[in-house]
Amino acid sequence: MDAAPNGVAPTKGDDEQSRRAKRAALKELNLSEAGKEPEKALDSSLKRHTALIKRTRQSLGAENHDQIVKDINSLSLEKYVDEIVGAVVEGISRCKTEKDVWSAVEIISALHRRFPKTFTPALVSSLATSLAAPSRASLAALSPEQREKEDSTRVSRQRPVLRVCAELALVGIIRDTPERSGGEWIMKTVRDLLSNDPSLSSLPLLLVFLKSYSRPYLGIVPPAASKQISASAEPGTLSDAASEEASQTNGAFPVLVKEEEELVEKEIRDRFRKMCEGYFDQVAKKLVIEHNRLQEQDRRNHEAYIRSGEIFEDRQQAYEKMTKSYEKLLASCQSLSELLYLPMPTLKTASQKTESIQIGMNTGSSLFGADVDETAASGGKWEDEEERRFYEEIPDLKDYVPRSVLGLEGDSDVETADGEEKERMEKELVEEEFRKLEEELAEMKIDENGQIVGNGRSKQVDAKDEEDADDAPTPTPGTPKESPTATPQLAPQGPSQLLTALLARLPDATNRSLIDQAAVDFAFLNSKAARKRLVKFLGQIPKSRTDLLPHYSRLIAILARYLPDVGQDVVAMLDEEFRYLQRKKNVVKELAEVRLRNTTFLSNLTKFGVVPPHVILHMFKVCLDDFSGTNVENLALLLEGCGRFLLRSEDTRVPFGKMIELMRRKQSMAHLDQRQLLLLENAYYQCNPPERTARQVKERTPMELFIRHLIYDVLTKKTVEKVLRLLRRLDWNAPVVLRTLHKVFTKPWKIKYGQIPLLAILAYDLQRYHPAFSIGVVDQVMEDIRRGLETNMYSMNQRRIASAKFLGELYIYRLISSGIIFDTLWTLVTFGHPEGRPTPGQPSQIDMPDDFFRVRIVCVLLDTCGMCFDRGSQLRKLDNFLAFFQLYILSKGPLPMDVEFMLSDSLEAVRPRLVMFKTYEEAAVAVDEMFAVAYQNAGIVRDGGDDSGEESGEDDDDEKERGQMYEDDEDEQLQPESPVDERAPSPEAVLLKSQHEHIGPTEDDEADFAKELAKLVTDTSAESRKIDKKTALALWDTALPPPVIRKKKHDEYDEDGEVAAGEVAQDAGVMKFTLFTKRGNKQQVR
Repeated sequence: MDAAPNGVAPTKGDDEQSRRAKRAALKELNLSEAGKEPEKALDSSLKRHTALIKRTRQSLGAENHDQIVKDINSLSLEKYVDEIVGAVVEGISRCKTEKDVWSAVEIISALHRRFPKTFTPALVSSLATSLAAPSRASLAALSPEQREKEDSTRVSRQRPVLRVCAELALVGIIRDTPERSGGEWIMKTVRDLLSNDPSLSSLPLLLVFLKSYSRPYLGIVPPAASKQISASAEPGTLSDAASEEASQTNGAFPVLVKEEEELVEKEIRDRFRKMCEGYFDQVAKKLVIEHNRLQEQDRRNHEAYIRSGEIFEDRQQAYEKMTKSYEKLLASCQSLSELLYLPMPTLKTASQKTESIQIGMNTGSSLFGADVDETAASGGKWEDEEERRFYEEIPDLKDYVPRSVLGLEGDSDVETADGEEKERMEKELVEEEFRKLEEELAEMKIDENGQIVGNGRSKQVDAKDEEDADDAPTPTPGTPKESPTATPQLAPQGPSQLLTALLARLPDATNRSLIDQAAVDFAFLNSKAARKRLVKFLGQIPKSRTDLLPHYSRLIAILARYLPDVGQDVVAMLDEEFRYLQRKKNVVKELAEVRLRNTTFLSNLTKFGVVPPHVILHMFKVCLDDFSGTNVENLALLLEGCGRFLLRSEDTRVPFGKMIELMRRKQSMAHLDQRQLLLLENAYYQCNPPERTARQVKERTPMELFIRHLIYDVLTKKTVEKVLRLLRRLDWNAPVVLRTLHKVFTKPWKIKYGQIPLLAILAYDLQRYHPAFSIGVVDQVMEDIRRGLETNMYSMNQRRIASAKFLGELYIYRLISSGIIFDTLWTLVTFGHPEGRPTPGQPSQIDMPDDFFRVRIVCVLLDTCGMCFDRGSQLRKLDNFLAFFQLYILSKGPLPMDVEFMLSDSLEAVRPRLVMFKTYEEAAVAVDEMFAVAYQNAGIVRDGGDDSGEESGEDDDDEKERGQMYEDDEDEQLQPESPVDERAPSPEAVLLKSQHEHIGPTEDDEADFAKELAKLVTDTSAESRKIDKKTALALWDTALPPPVIRKKKHDEYDEDGEVAAGEVAQDAGVMKFTLFTKRGNKQQVR
C-alpha cells in the first residue's frame, strides 16, 4: 500500500508511538511514586483549597492544567479529598479534545500519587457510576422523543468520561488487580453499556472508543483513511493485512508488536476484540432489518399515494424519521466496519417488479457505481395505452397534403439518404453533448452546505455568466431554415384571413382529431410568414390555459417533421424564456404561472421528441446547480412532466438516472420546507414508482362470493326481506354454507357501521329456523369481545367497537337477555384489575391508566341499548353499574376531549339527571354501599327459598309470591356486580321460539304468521306483564271491596288460604262468589 501523498499514514503511526511512550512513562511514574510523602511543607489555606476545587469543577482541560498541578503539589488537600473527587468527575465532563483528556489524566495521576488509598478508589467508583447504563424501566416510562433526547444527553455526558477512563486504565490508575492493567474493567464497562441498549444509542460511545483506543485494547491498527470494506472479504482476516500494510508504510511502527511492551494483556485484547465483533454482527442484523422496513414503508407510502392521491403529513413525517434513523445507523455501521475491518452486510435492493427503476438512494450503492444495466426500465414510457397513442401515433402530413406543398420536390431516395445522414449527425451531436454532461457530472461534488462544486468554480450562474456560458454547456439551436415552399391554391379571401381564422379556432381544438385537422389546414397555408405567425401565437398562450399545451405540442410535433423550423423556433423561444426565469429567480409569485407554463410546454415537447435530449437535460442540470427556491419547483414540474419518459428512453436513461440520484442526495442534505419536500417526493415517485408487489386475491367459491355479495352489497333496509328469503333458500346442511354464514355474521366490522342493525335483524329472523346458528353467532361475538379485552391491541379497536355495537343490537332484537348485556358491561370495567376493582396507582397491563378505549366500548353499548333499561330491576341494575362505571373512570387519568364528549352524550341519553361524582373517594363510598346492599339482599334470598330465575312466576296470580320471585330475579342479575375478578359463566342466549310449526298454505303465509307470533310473544312476555300489572294496580285498588267486607271474607279462610274442611265437604261442587256493585258513590256487596 502506497503512502498517502499528504503524509497522513506516517503521522498517524508516529502519533500512536508517541502516545504509547507517554502512557508508559506516566504509568511507571504512577506505580513508583504512589503514596510518596511530599518533601516540602504544604499550604493548608482554606482560600487556596476553595479556589482549587472551583477551578477543578470548571474544567480539567489544558487551560487549567499547570495551575491545578501546581496547587496539588503545594496544598495539603487531606481534608478535601471527597470534595475533590466530585469536582474531578464534574471537570472531566468538560474535556472535549484529546489534549484536554490527557491534561485530565495527568491531573488525576498527580492526585493518585498523593492519595492512592483515599482518592483513587472513590474516583473509580464515581466514574463507574457515571458510565452506568440507564435502566430499562426508566426509559420505558419516557416517550420516544424524551427517550431520544435523554440518550443524546447521556452519550454527550459519557463520551469524555469513557475516554478519560480508558487512559486511566492504561496509565495504571484503574487496575483489575495489582499485577494486571485495567483492561478488564474497561471491557466490562463497555459491555454493560452495549448490552443494555436495544436502541443502539450507545453505539457512538463505542465508535469514539475504537477511534482512539483500538490499538492498545484490541490490537487493531486504526485505519489511516476511511475506506469501504468489500463484502467479499472474510470476517476477521482484514485487520492482520491492515497491520502489515501499516508496518510497510511506516518503518517505526513494528516496534509496538512486542508483547512485553503492550499496556493491555493479550488475553483481554482478544476477548475485547471478539466482543466488538459480536456487537458488530448485532448492528449489522439491525441494519438489514431497518433497511427492509424502510423499503416496505416506502412501498406502503406509494400504495397510499395511489389510493388517496396524496401522502398524509403524519405518514410523511414517520417516513422521514425512519429514513433519518436508518441513515444514522448506516453511517455508524460503516464506521464500525472500518474500525474493526469487518465487511458490511449485504443490503437487499428492491427488485423492480413494476415500473420502478433503481436509482441507488436506499440501495446502499454509490452515486455512480451502480450497474447501469440493472437499472433498465421494466415498464414502459407511458402510464397507459391512451397516453402512448397520443404521443406516438402522429399523422404523417405526406398522406394528407401534396408533396409540393411540404417542399418535397426531390427524389424520394435522395431524401431518404439525406434524412439518414441528418439523423446520424444529430445523433453524434447528442452523444457529444452526453459526453460533456457526464464529464460535468463526474466532477460534481457536494460540499457541506449542500452546494455542488467542481473544477474550483461555483456552478451558480448569475445573469451575465448565464448568458456568456450559453455556448458551452447548452448548444444554441440553429437559425430557422428557409426551405423553398410552394404556395397552395388559396381561397379568394386570401391566406392571411385563413390563417387568422385557423389561429382563432386553435384554443377550441382540445382533442386529437381537431388538432390533427388544424395541422393539415396549416400545411396548406405553409409559408415563412405563416410559420412565424404560428410561432408567435404559440409564444402568447394565456398563462391559465395549461390544458392547451399538450395539444399544441402535438401540433408542433406533426409540423416539425416536415417544417423543422417551427419546432426549432418554439424550442429556442422556450429556452430563452427559461433562461430569463432563471435570472428572475427572486420574483416568485408574479412569475409562478409563467414558470408552470414554460416547464409544462417543455415537458410535452420533450415527450413528442421536439426538444433535443441534451437541451432538457441541461435544464435539469441548471436547476440542480442552484438547488433552492423556484428551481426546486421547476425540478418537480419537469419530473412530473417528462421524468418518466426520460428515465425509460434508451438515449437518456443513463445521464438522467445519475441526475435523479444526485437530486436525491442534495434533497437529503438541503434544508427544504415541507411543501418543497412534498413536491419533490411526489414528482420522484411519479416518474420512478417504487416496488409494488401484486396483490394476492383470495380464491373463494361461487357460493362464498354469493353470500358475501348478499351481506356486503345487497343488504339495505329495503332489501332485508329479500336477503332473508335468499339466505333461507341456501343449503344449510352444506358445511361451506354454514362456515361462510358464520364468518359473515360474526364479523360485523366488515360491513358499514350503520348496517349492523340489519345484520342483527337477519340473525333474529334466522333463529326461528336455525336456532343453533344463532346461538353460535352470539357465542362468537361474546368471545370476540372477551379476546379484545385480553389482548388490547390497537389494531383491533375498530373490530371491538363493531362487536360491541352488534351485541347491543342483538339485545334490541331479543336474541340475548339483559343479563348478558350487564355481564359484558361489568366485565369491561373489572377485567384485568386486582380483585375486579380499578384503583388509582395500580395499573393493569391490559388496561393502562391512559387507555380509555374501554370507556368508548361502554358508551357504544349504552348508546345502543341503554335506553331499554329504564324501569324495574333493570333500572336499578343500570344505576348500580353507572356508579361503578364512574369509579372506573375516576381511577384513570384526565379524559381526552373526544372521550369526555362521548361519555357525557351517552350518560345524558340514559340518565339525564345523573349527578357525577367529583372524586374517586366519593365514588368508592357509593360503590361500597351498593355492594353492601347487594350482599344483604343476596343473603335474604338464600334464606327465603329457591331461585326461580328471570321471568318466573308470571302465570301465578298470587302477588306476594310474584314479588318474592321478582326480588329473586333482581338478586340473580346482581351477581355479576361482584368485585372479585372471576368471570361468571355466560348466560345462554335466550332464543324466542314457537312451540309448534304450523304449515301454512304458502311459504309467505308461514313467514307472516311467524312474525305475528313473535310480536305476540314479545308483547306478552313476563317483563311486560309485570309492568302492565303495576300500571293497573291503581285502577284495581279503587275497585276493591271495603275493608270490613274484605275482613269478613278473609275470616272464612285459614292462614294458608284454604277453605275450611267442613265447608268444602258441605258445599262441594258449589262455587261461592261475591258480586260487587256500585250505585252512585255507594258500594254494595251481594
